[in-house]
Amino acid sequence: MIRKLGCMFCLMLLAGAAYAANKEQERLENCGVVMQEIMNLPDNIPQDVMEKAECVIVFPSVLKAAFVVGGSYGRGAMVCRAGEHFRGPWGAPAMMALEGGSFGFQIGGQATDLVLLVMNDRGADSILNSKVKLGGDASVAAGPVGRDASANTDAYMRAEILSYSRTRGLFAGISLEGSTLRPDDDATADVYGRKLTAREIVLGGKVEVPESGRHLIAILQKNSPKNESARK
Repeated sequence: MIRKLGCMFCLMLLAGAAYAANKEQERLENCGVVMQEIMNLPDNIPQDVMEKAECVIVFPSVLKAAFVVGGSYGRGAMVCRAGEHFRGPWGAPAMMALEGGSFGFQIGGQATDLVLLVMNDRGADSILNSKVKLGGDASVAAGPVGRDASANTDAYMRAEILSYSRTRGLFAGISLEGSTLRPDDDATADVYGRKLTAREIVLGGKVEVPESGRHLIAILQKNSPKNESARK
């Protein structure tokens, strides 16, 4: 009887682990769906801006309630260009967590998709190191929207991160100042089946893209295959 109970307990643990992994893999797949839908909008992220981004972070279906109740947060994935100075093709994703700030009251009670563009090495390095406060540790600005918009303005060029939101089909720049952003290593482990840090994935260049992340990478590669940032 004790042996049977022990076996049942082991099976429950395995089932719980499989559920967690499947949940995070599904979240990563949903990041690809959100990015594709946003890039298909008539007034989406300007091409000029996408071509200057070094990393993209997608948070699907963030809810206001998650930022009112302490300890809750939005979850998503970060993808960076590979190679030195992020000049190569889009690499493997690392899972991320966004903890609430004042923007939770701006987006209302509807589920909101968030997209963050990391525009320079310093911004990427800060995020990969540890938790960063947006507007404090890393500068952030609402991103420009529309085909004719450009990243070549003082506000956008100074910002390390440009942020966007989509609620009920409305796509616009949004301020995320006061929020905190950090790698979600537990979720990453569920996706890859082993412990990996965001820095190992993004800068190591040796981690293969998981099946659940291939759609997201394909969308980014199709819409912005090269980093066109001006380099000194």
